[in-house]
Amino acid sequence: MRIVVSGGGTGGHIYPALALINQLKKRHLADAVLYVGTEAGLESRIVPANGIDFATIKVQGFKRSLTLENFKTITEFIKSVGDAKRLLKAFKPDVVIGTGGYVSGATVYAASRLHIPTVIHEQNSVAGVTNKFLSHFVTKIAIAFPEVATTFPAKKVVLTGNPRAQEVADLTRNQRLADYGLNPVAPTLLIFGGSRGAPKMNQAALDAIPELAQANIQTLFVTGRRHFDALHSAHPTMPAGIVMVPYIDDMPSILPDISLIVGRSGATSLAELTALGIPSILIPSPNVTGNHQMINAQSLANAGAAIVIPETELTADFGRQVVALMQDGPRLAAMAQNAKRLGVKDAADQLIDVLQAAIKESPHG
Repeated sequence: MRIVVSGGGTGGHIYPALALINQLKKRHLADAVLYVGTEAGLESRIVPANGIDFATIKVQGFKRSLTLENFKTITEFIKSVGDAKRLLKAFKPDVVIGTGGYVSGATVYAASRLHIPTVIHEQNSVAGVTNKFLSHFVTKIAIAFPEVATTFPAKKVVLTGNPRAQEVADLTRNQRLADYGLNPVAPTLLIFGGSRGAPKMNQAALDAIPELAQANIQTLFVTGRRHFDALHSAHPTMPAGIVMVPYIDDMPSILPDISLIVGRSGATSLAELTALGIPSILIPSPNVTGNHQMINAQSLANAGAAIVIPETELTADFGRQVVALMQDGPRLAAMAQNAKRLGVKDAADQLIDVLQAAIKESPHG
């Protein structure tokens, strides 16, 4: 099939798209792929680096309050739809999929106006503004969390999971912890607040280090590049068995060697954790639209796969909570099993089924 993929702004929109493209190529189903993004978005660096044809349109997001800027945005959206139509007419895709972000709004809407089969993929438990808008025009809607289904027209919705899950599902223990001077077979705690880091989570981790060291909990503490220098200057040495690093390239490959993760609850992260069956203490970011990280996290907590601690409730008790869980083998094992039950190991293949169904439903399919 000839496919146009569009999504941008954050890794949460880009990495599921790349996972889908990789699986299409693996199954020899992609005759041609074009990724449509923006010059300013992360996708402009990440997508070409993965050897995928990349085109850009200019688009900007709506402000949440009524401002003069929104009139400019509407004008720009109309122009971006025209630009997207020109790209689509030249490329002639069989199907167009949007994975979120304003750029996918213009691209998928343009495709629907040209009567090209269209699919959107909603990774979160709360629908983004772009996907809410597009849901009225697309052929099919793929979702990763059952909770979001009621937001969309029921007849279009298919629960597929997140394609990123399939990309990591077959990873196995690989002793990468040895790269950081840690024992590759010891039970290990990973603390990771995302690539940009999370200051309050970092502080809670630092406060917990004496308790972690006393309990001999081997810990890999990832601060985020932005915060590492200041934290390292203030804490130049760590106790034995605790390592502080700014970032881990290819983070998924280290996950099979991790016993418990303390982290955020973005959709891609949770897709990886559930695919691999890793217990977690989730501290949702409060700085996201619709508080979707809290609702994502609660979905895992309700299934017994995670413990949720709101950032505002991080207290001096945090270290004791982490140590108690790391020392409770039966509970960790049960959480791991519950996480794995939520994982969708063939999510990319399920999304490919949705793309093929959208093409078949089209009058031209």
